[in-house]
Amino acid sequence: MTTAQAQLAAAKHIVFMTGAGVSTPSGIPDYRSKNGLYTGHHNAEYYLSHAYLESDPEGFYHYLKENLYYPDAKPNVIHQKMAALTQQGRAGVITQNIDNLYQVANTKNLVEFHDNLYQIYCTNCGQSVSFQDYLKTPYHQADHGYLRPKVVLYDEGIDQNNVARSLALLRQADLVVICGTSFRVYPFAGLIDYRNSAAKVMAINEEPLQLPFAFEMVQTNAIDFFKGVTV
Repeated sequence: MTTAQAQLAAAKHIVFMTGAGVSTPSGIPDYRSKNGLYTGHHNAEYYLSHAYLESDPEGFYHYLKENLYYPDAKPNVIHQKMAALTQQGRAGVITQNIDNLYQVANTKNLVEFHDNLYQIYCTNCGQSVSFQDYLKTPYHQADHGYLRPKVVLYDEGIDQNNVARSLALLRQADLVVICGTSFRVYPFAGLIDYRNSAAKVMAINEEPLQLPFAFEMVQTNAIDFFKGVTV
């Protein structure tokens, strides 16, 4: 067991702040790496915006369906170990990910900061619809209303309940672990400023992070790190 893994084992109130790098081992591409979604599609941020949804709802639907949905993906050891720690009441997770894998892993104390691609609702009547139905058609069978996932698009606001729950977790943390994220997307990255002042901060990432405060950088493959974590 490494020193960092031992520190994780000793902590009583861990908060994991995670991004797309947690899910790449499950076969879901990230956004900003060499092979990421934003690299392959130069207008990706526009295609994931409320403005594009309003201007071309059919195009928006097909872009999401073809690029963001991986319904056969399974949680990997990172999700599983984090979920196990939350089930023990020792941790919470605040994630930027919208891929539903933390839900599949039965993660407790979970804040999906940008909500969830697999929660679908009708914009006309508000009724929830299964993602399986959504992947067949963007229109609600009951009233022909337009369906969309409950995710935060560019130029949409963050759910304030997600903000409040995130801050509550960070205020009681004795260890904050940043994992699988460049930590450059705001307001997500700004949440760290509201952590418990006594909390230690650790980053587990293959690429080193530059953060404006003292933290421990564990530059390693997150899969290998979490395989060695005892829960």
